[in-house]
This record gives sequence, structure tokens and C-alpha cells, in this order.
Amino acid sequence: MTVETSSLILVIDSVSAACSAALLGDNGEIAGEAHEVVGRGHAERLVPMIGELLAGRVPSSIMVDCGPGSFTGLRVGLAAAHGLAIGWQVPLAGYSAPALLAAMADRRGAPVAAALQGGHGEIFVQSFDGATLEPTDDLRSLPPEAAAAATAAELVVGSAAAQLVAARGWGEAIDLLPRAADAWRLPLRLRSLQPRPIYGRAPDAKPMAVT
Repeated sequence: MTVETSSLILVIDSVSAACSAALLGDNGEIAGEAHEVVGRGHAERLVPMIGELLAGRVPSSIMVDCGPGSFTGLRVGLAAAHGLAIGWQVPLAGYSAPALLAAMADRRGAPVAAALQGGHGEIFVQSFDGATLEPTDDLRSLPPEAAAAATAAELVVGSAAAQLVAARGWGEAIDLLPRAADAWRLPLRLRSLQPRPIYGRAPDAKPMAVT
């Protein structure tokens, strides 16, 4: 299928170990994608990846994963998205990593929980309605045992899915990393967030007490 250049949406996702970018048509057609598991190499790989993918084309809008996830990867993706949106003067919107993972599970009708590796041994966890993909609880960062107790969905997806399922002793785990090309699966409301970071937990640094 041929997609007109003027209708292309650039999707940027760098909040996990994957560095991912895609070009989508208005109806979800995938006009191109690049998806590499780079670990901590987002700062070096993301912009060249986007340049290779675009090959001189200018998209009509940009979407970016706002997290939670790797602090460095999250900031790299948001900085690139904001810079390109300003340079091209195109709209920019965000989405969350847990919502994308829930959409990638493609189990419409069955509740799903997204579980991502967080900091300090904790897990980012959030549950979604399988039919609408609307969140059914708030995003939380919890120790594995608490995250296990907080999720009732049999299906758990994400980088910490196996850890959560093992902690509670039941359920199905699917190991997934966010993939930019799957952003078309998100309902419009869940891919129209403000393009700002979702950290998912309070900062480690504490303000100094005023004496």
C-alpha cells in the first residue's frame, strides 16, 4: 500500500531496551519501521534511525512514548520528538508505555496488566480493560510481591511480566518491549496525551530542609 508523504505520522519509542521508530498512515498503515534492542544506546542510535527511516520525508505529526521506563531513554525520545516537532512545525502527542503494551497483547475482551521493569527492583504496573483498553487502575511502582497482589488480570505483558507472574504463582506472561509500529492499536484518547514524561514514581532526590 502506498502512503502519501503528507499523511505520515512519525512514532518514536525509546523508553525500554528497544530503540523503535515507525511511520504510520492515517489509517494505521505501516509505511516503514525500525526496531532494535540496543540496551543503553538510545542517545547514539535514535536520531540516525529516524533519519534513515524518513529518507528526506517530513511527517505531518509525531507521537512519542512518554514512559514510564528508562530515565535516559525516556528523555532522549522526548527531546528528539520536541526538537523535530518544533523544527518541522508539526503537532506532537504522547502515549504511555503500559497502554501500548496492553494494546500489543491483542487480546480484545480479556483484561490485561502491563508490567515493566522499574528502578530499585520495583515494577511499574497498570491494568486495562481488554475491550476498550481503558485503564482500570492507576499506574504504580511497587515491589514484585506488592505488584503481584495488585493485579488480577490473568494475562500480564511487558519486560517484568514473567517476574510478576512468578511472584503470584499463576497467570500467563508475555515478554514484550514497546514497539513504535504498534501505536496505531491505541484508541485516540490514549495516543493524545500531553508529550511530557511519565516517571511513574517519586524522584530519588529529596529537597534539602530549610533551616
